[in-house]
Amino acid sequence: MSIRSHLLMIAASALLATQAFATERLTLRIGDQKGNMRAQLEAAGALRDLPYDIQWAEFPAAAPLAEALNAGAIDAGIIGDAPLLFVLASGAPVKAIAVDKSDPYGTALLVNPDAPFNSAADLKGKRIATGRGSIGHHLALKALDQAGLSEKDVEFRFLGPVDAKIALANGAVDAWSTWEPYTALSELSGQGRVLVNGRGLSSGNSFLAATDNALEDAPRRAALQDYLARLAGAQVWAYQHLDSYSKTLAAIIGFPEEAARLQFERRQLRWQAIDATTIAEQQETADFYKAHGLMSQRLDVAPTFASGFSVPATDALAAQR
Repeated sequence: MSIRSHLLMIAASALLATQAFATERLTLRIGDQKGNMRAQLEAAGALRDLPYDIQWAEFPAAAPLAEALNAGAIDAGIIGDAPLLFVLASGAPVKAIAVDKSDPYGTALLVNPDAPFNSAADLKGKRIATGRGSIGHHLALKALDQAGLSEKDVEFRFLGPVDAKIALANGAVDAWSTWEPYTALSELSGQGRVLVNGRGLSSGNSFLAATDNALEDAPRRAALQDYLARLAGAQVWAYQHLDSYSKTLAAIIGFPEEAARLQFERRQLRWQAIDATTIAEQQETADFYKAHGLMSQRLDVAPTFASGFSVPATDALAAQR
């Protein structure tokens, strides 16, 4: 074979490889917590005819999801306002692209049903289980602050949800500061009583956050916008079909259907584009953490939000369903 023929074969092979790469389907790596996003999308049939593939990663809480985002192991994931701040404060290349607003009742301080506590003030000198940097941690600090107490007046035990639930049940801790669906499950199983709920203490904001690498890649960014639109539509569908959705959610997260329904129904979730109010709420949370020594320096949250992502209006989404 002549050198010219050999070079032509190499060029042809390179062209074929380039064409194959160009037509290869994109895969979005999505991190979920207790099946929330995936359940809605599957129940609503919103995953049909996807122009890309989704690789799901399930996490029991925000901390391991945050680690996956920081490491670039996933492209995007859903994460509460407080844990997202710690990701950003560490310098992780991550930005929030949309916010899921909710009624924060279920972000709550739980105690045993027969515990002699009537308010957060009664927890002075007591042990509180929660995840370090979680929305439960934030709620506990806010509740103590409102009662005139600080983190120095209690003993925090930083545990994951499963271990915290066990610790509360066996008396190893006096309270558990947690979030949905764990709050609903504890209430309905008779294992927990809400001592303090999140209304007036927590913003109720969760975010769809993505890595800078995903945002800087045009096809992946376009896929994230499509995913967000599908997610917002699926959430509207879920509230219109609570019975059907609750069954799907319960099967995915392994919770009783009654608990799956209660936690979703009372949260009244709604996806929105990032706005000035959301940024101000996030800054308030960051400043609160700085004031309580959980952050070494003030974090300006404005640069941690990505612009250019849109969410269809709820009325328009409802009309499509």
